[in-house]
Amino acid sequence: MTKTLMGYADVISAPPGGRIAFKVSSDDAKPYRAQIVRLIHGDTNPQGPGYHEQVVAGAEWSLAGRPQAVRPGSCLVIPATSAFSQLNSFGLNLLIWPTTPAKPDQVLSSLWAPDRRAGFILALSGADGLTLTLGDGSGGVVSVSLGAPVLARAWYRLDVSFDAPSGRVDLRQTPLARHPGVDDEGGVSRLVELRGLGRPDEPLVFAARVATDAPGFQGFYNGKIEAPRLLDAAGVAVGAWDFALGAEGQIVHDVSGHERHGRLWQGPSRAMTGHDWNGADYHWQGAKAGYGAIHFHDDDLLDAGWETDFSWAVPTDLRSGLYAARLTGAADEDYIPFVVRPAKDGPRARLLFLVPTASYQAYANEHLALDAAIAELVHDHLPVFGPNDLYLAQHRELGGSLYDRHSDGSGVFYSSRLRPILNMRPKYQSWLGGTGSALWQLNADTHLLAWLEQIGVAFDCIADEDLDAEGVEALAPYACVMTGTHPEYWSTAMRDALDAFRDRAGRIMYMGGNGLYWRIAYDPAGSGAIEVRRCEVGNGWITAPGEAYHAWGGEYGGLWRRIGRAPQTSVGVGFVGEGFDRSSYYRRLPASHDPRAAFVFEGVDDEVLGDFGLIGGGAAGLELDRTDPALGTPPNTLILARSEGHTANYLQTVEELLINYVNQTEISPVFGEMTLFETASGGAVFSTGSIAWAGSLSYNNYDNNIARVSGNVLRRFLDSVPFSAPLPARIKETI
Repeated sequence: MTKTLMGYADVISAPPGGRIAFKVSSDDAKPYRAQIVRLIHGDTNPQGPGYHEQVVAGAEWSLAGRPQAVRPGSCLVIPATSAFSQLNSFGLNLLIWPTTPAKPDQVLSSLWAPDRRAGFILALSGADGLTLTLGDGSGGVVSVSLGAPVLARAWYRLDVSFDAPSGRVDLRQTPLARHPGVDDEGGVSRLVELRGLGRPDEPLVFAARVATDAPGFQGFYNGKIEAPRLLDAAGVAVGAWDFALGAEGQIVHDVSGHERHGRLWQGPSRAMTGHDWNGADYHWQGAKAGYGAIHFHDDDLLDAGWETDFSWAVPTDLRSGLYAARLTGAADEDYIPFVVRPAKDGPRARLLFLVPTASYQAYANEHLALDAAIAELVHDHLPVFGPNDLYLAQHRELGGSLYDRHSDGSGVFYSSRLRPILNMRPKYQSWLGGTGSALWQLNADTHLLAWLEQIGVAFDCIADEDLDAEGVEALAPYACVMTGTHPEYWSTAMRDALDAFRDRAGRIMYMGGNGLYWRIAYDPAGSGAIEVRRCEVGNGWITAPGEAYHAWGGEYGGLWRRIGRAPQTSVGVGFVGEGFDRSSYYRRLPASHDPRAAFVFEGVDDEVLGDFGLIGGGAAGLELDRTDPALGTPPNTLILARSEGHTANYLQTVEELLINYVNQTEISPVFGEMTLFETASGGAVFSTGSIAWAGSLSYNNYDNNIARVSGNVLRRFLDSVPFSAPLPARIKETI
């Protein structure tokens, strides 16, 4: 099947009565049908229950198809003003740090009217180097090139001027670090037959120019820019922009006194080190110097900017859950998932399923199997690509995940939901999985939703974005919060809310692995985009020195473990290792026979748990978590079961390794642990410690020990009777 139909929504969740706008592109311009469906079970594996969705009555459209283009690439746009259009003579100063200097047509700055060819364009032009193009709006266009190369990831000062009365053009390129034998400094002065700029009534743009054939911009630059100044004929600043000010937002401030502030297009990276960063300050907030740069990329994407094709008002009586707009064309289909959260003042279920939408976004449109040099070695199998994967390989304009690199090799800091996310779909099979169902993220989480439907337990859903915005009050109405299979990415507000809920006697069922792992920040402007800074350890890439603090909010990024809040402090277990060939099973430990855990194993006599399942053939697999008192596992935690029998392809996480040595996994084996602990307030936390756990629930028509353990825990956690934490031994002795 060729991918021709795709779309996205303007929101990731909506309450009853809310409205969702859907933006769709039909590449072949053919008509299609749209329906709203409730997603029940997204796994098409015939060994399981099969795919299951429910159509929402009355939510159906027949629509004419049309293609909608995605135009990535970031820049800074200063709105048009007469002060710009009236320039004939001008000067321009800026600092640059190019990352792909051999690429042609990389615009550094432009004031250009493409229809009349008026104004100027300063660009890097491959072998010609720095090039200034001038147009007078009457057909006169000239270009002057410096001819000196620029080195990748080296700082240069550029000084450019045009004197209209004389026609003199001056270009100078000065490296801030000189190297013997490297001729990357140069200057040129030339007279041209041009006597003005033809009143370019367009915005001033840095890192791109106004497009000639479509709305938006083109000629995008890869690299950093710092401290640009535009001067008039007398050398007086028409505008001077400090890229360090307001680095948490999309507004760039003019410090010339004219208040000609600009807005960033498609979210380039802010809070970046500049030409004078020397390691004295590591936090951009409050730094006296060193953070004056913005890093632009030709593939940045915060908003695809598509027009709305249809919208839907969520019925006021629709139950909360995971839904999607199903698009069906003559040759293709697509799903646009979203969450219907409960009405603010309406009735609530006792169980809340927290849909890990931040983690979905983190993996959005990832290209690891295509780009990572050792992907097959790490996962010990050949990746199998479906139509969505093949489309993503050919259409990089849809943007990457937080595991990908930009075209210039730098890491992707921001991931948006305002674009088609082709691996956030039911029926999608990930290349990551080994044997059985290769499910990851959203589609894997439908195993949990289908189980809840099967056992008849009512539940509500909210998205991570809702939790970030509302905090603990979003959880307060519920007796129990259940996570997804891989809730990996958490903002501070989300972590605080979960811990506060637990400490208020709440119950948590952590139903996955590698959760609460990376710290993120949400865009304060409300776009729904998330930011990550992979510092100290990386996965796909790692931040450069001095760039470990988020632009959005200024918090230190990286692993929650390195911030002093390892996952063990919240749910008892934390990520220890991964393997993607086969899943294994758990074996019960003595603590499983503790009276405190009797309810967990009611009706379960088996010592081996989960030696079956749709994901890799077992309940313990893909990514595994275990206890660690040194990282915050509560001392009253019961380790109920531990996985065993994993292959040699299960390797420890990087942060677990202090030194590499031969046969490391034989000496320090990777395993997951199932745990339980009570809280002082009367709550409790149950953790499975494995992504693959949910794939075992449906085995034997949901009649198996994994489903039974999960159901036992859920029933007890929904019971209002408080848990009693055991007294420490030293206190018992005094009673």
